[in-house]
Amino acid sequence: MLTQEKNTFKDEPVRLNKFLSDAGYCSRREADRLIEAGRITVDGQKAAVGMKISPSQIVRVDGEVVERENERVLLSFHKPRGVVCTTDTTWGDTTIYDLIDYPKRVFSAGRLDKDSEGLLLMTNDGDLVNKIMRAANYHEKEYLVSVDREIRPDFLQNLSEGVYLKELNIRTRPCEVFSVDRFRFRIILTQGLNRQIRRMCDAFGYRVTRLIRVRVMNVELGNLKPGAYRPLTTEEAAGLLDQVSRQ
Repeated sequence: MLTQEKNTFKDEPVRLNKFLSDAGYCSRREADRLIEAGRITVDGQKAAVGMKISPSQIVRVDGEVVERENERVLLSFHKPRGVVCTTDTTWGDTTIYDLIDYPKRVFSAGRLDKDSEGLLLMTNDGDLVNKIMRAANYHEKEYLVSVDREIRPDFLQNLSEGVYLKELNIRTRPCEVFSVDRFRFRIILTQGLNRQIRRMCDAFGYRVTRLIRVRVMNVELGNLKPGAYRPLTTEEAAGLLDQVSRQ
């Protein structure tokens, strides 16, 4: 909550972006963006990327004091198409934070691009976000993908073996791919490269017409409507935390 004038956290200095993440305010990446935009101050002075802060210092974002959250929040949210996963409103986009009316500040564990839709995990636990997003942990994310022309078997085989993405100068990891019908397939990734599935399809002359994330680790999108969210069930939360605790 943003009500007190003193921050409480460990005695040793910590990086500002980590503090904001641990406080449940935003991810470390988003914190660096806010710092670069000049929206964060420490003891009344504009913050700098990479700086460390001590327990006695007061951090504000847009003038509001930030303190650490105590109770972990875990939500499943269905991001609609056309909505962005950022706090940046420069271009007038609708953000996921415009749609989520939750009493505590939460942020997404991972992203979906503006044209994609489906499951986002939302939480106020910065450490959990980092563990879920860390590619080295090989956490699964499953997508239902529609393309603009009939799917050939060799196309799915090529996707499953890994694809060299020239723009990123990287080969994607081998993955599981399953045919659904003539124009749709399911794919399970353990990476989160920028517009990865769209780039993979483009490499073979296919254009993605719809992309829905239907699962993150053990949590499924199910029948959740676009723009709606729900708390994770006890079983979902326990399964999620069990998976990240193994790293």
